[in-house]
Amino acid sequence: MQFKQIVGQEAVKQRLINSVKENRVSHAQLFLGPGGSGSLPLAVAYAQYLSCEDKRVDDSCGECSSCRKYQKLMHPDLHFSYPTFGTPKESAIDFIENWRTAFLENNYLNLDIWRSYLDAGNKQANINILECHQIIKKLSFKPFESVYKVLILWLPEYLDKQGNALLKIIEEPQPNTLFLLVAENQDQILNTILSRTQLIKIPALGYSEIKDHLVEKHNQTDDAAAQIAYLCNGNLAEALTMMKEESNGFHEFFVQWLRLCFANKGIEIVAFVDQASKMGRENQKNFLRYGISFIRECCLILSGAGSLVHLPPRELETAQKMAKVMNIQLAQGIITELEKAHYHIERNANPKILFLDVSLQIIKLLSLPIRQKADT
Repeated sequence: MQFKQIVGQEAVKQRLINSVKENRVSHAQLFLGPGGSGSLPLAVAYAQYLSCEDKRVDDSCGECSSCRKYQKLMHPDLHFSYPTFGTPKESAIDFIENWRTAFLENNYLNLDIWRSYLDAGNKQANINILECHQIIKKLSFKPFESVYKVLILWLPEYLDKQGNALLKIIEEPQPNTLFLLVAENQDQILNTILSRTQLIKIPALGYSEIKDHLVEKHNQTDDAAAQIAYLCNGNLAEALTMMKEESNGFHEFFVQWLRLCFANKGIEIVAFVDQASKMGRENQKNFLRYGISFIRECCLILSGAGSLVHLPPRELETAQKMAKVMNIQLAQGIITELEKAHYHIERNANPKILFLDVSLQIIKLLSLPIRQKADT
């Protein structure tokens, strides 16, 4: 994995490169960024750059023996630790082939994608005490080929109190040993580990970065890429998942839903619910995510921040019209109901019951506030 293969994050890349050039490589670093921001591929690219035998000014060479092994995740001085879903007798090494396949097929994988590679169903993820002992064992030896031995620990949030077993190896590692943690939620990491790492903050990707990537690398049309970039909220993993789903027509479908709720057309709402229940779980999630994003854009207009709105002309026109008959409190209420629905869809709620319930809640929200504003 080379830095040039990673979408955006130019400032972070430069900081990592400079740390190597200036010999300021901290032995324990925490790559902290939201899902789909590229934290994991950045950690791998950084490790590859450190071990590269013919470094370029701004990247690893991608051609030397070390780089070729890194690109297959098969370098003897590169180790991974990650959540698993099995018994306490299983550790990360038991699933290394699955891990290599998952990462090489999708550098921006998330826990749900990783779960699918292990057919784990709804099993709980964790990094168990056996894995902690394996980490200590791996890091107790000197580098085999490269200057550095590197262990990348993905999602340390899933370390329970047994993670304290790692404190000594983090504080007093073998020479030229690097411990790179890749996390999404700082609040869920053990404070004892957090306090012993150097923080590398990684921001969410921008709308244009994701849109351009989808057009240039995945042959999406401008309109399709724009809609996905708008919906994914800076999460490239979500964007790549959405790209595989049928996502056209969300705008018309969502506005139709609001109009039916505003008019309280019971029979037509039941027909809408029936149609929405047949969309499939991923499309239902994307549809609700679109609705949340669209209402948030309406909030920007209501707040006088219309210049920050990212909507195609036709959708912008609709949002401007809706803003005339809506207030912030109402918009926030609708967003709350849509977020609840998204949460329950992720947990396999019955879609017919769910969409009917949300429709009734939106009717209650819409009935009084909108009419009061429309009449004034």
